[in-house]
Amino acid sequence: MNESERSAVRAATRQRQKLVIRREDHIGDPIGIAFLESAETNGDAVLDRLREYLGAKLKLIKAEVSHDEITVEVEARGWREEGAQMTAAAKDLYAKGVKRGALTMYRDAVGLDPLNTEALLRLGLVLTEQEKFADAFVALKRAREFGAGGAEMLIAMGRCAAKLDRRGTAAGYYEQVLKLEPRNFVARSALRALGRRVGPLRAGRQG
Repeated sequence: MNESERSAVRAATRQRQKLVIRREDHIGDPIGIAFLESAETNGDAVLDRLREYLGAKLKLIKAEVSHDEITVEVEARGWREEGAQMTAAAKDLYAKGVKRGALTMYRDAVGLDPLNTEALLRLGLVLTEQEKFADAFVALKRAREFGAGGAEMLIAMGRCAAKLDRRGTAAGYYEQVLKLEPRNFVARSALRALGRRVGPLRAGRQG
């Protein structure tokens, strides 16, 4: 059953959610300009940029702009239960090795529920694995804005940023990984490859 058929069976529900758009994720992006504009003197332009970035499926309710973050409340119509079920099915499909099918299902899950953080995260991780770095970075940034976190996500974001020639941004993500997991070999190796110094590991018990 596709999205239009589902809508005929059960009406979409309206949901609200907060996003945190980080300046570090959008250096060089069109939305990054919003951080350089004054919300007091040029508020309409900032809101227009935010609406364009959020897209047609997310309705901007309000925004609070600071130097490093923009906290946004959005509203969307979607099928949360169906989206969650499709995400679970996609994870099962991926575990069985049917990665192309899982990718399609993750996309469909986001189509059903634009606020589906888990589907966005998994979509970004699968796209990174397939070396579709530009698309992966878009999905991972949105997942992070919706509250996703953890070393796996940050490593994927670092890899995408490095492949998209955003080496400084990539290093920042890997450094955040080491704050979470000081012994993370992937992040330490990636930082060295980017020409960054990495401190020695201290001896001691691992907790």
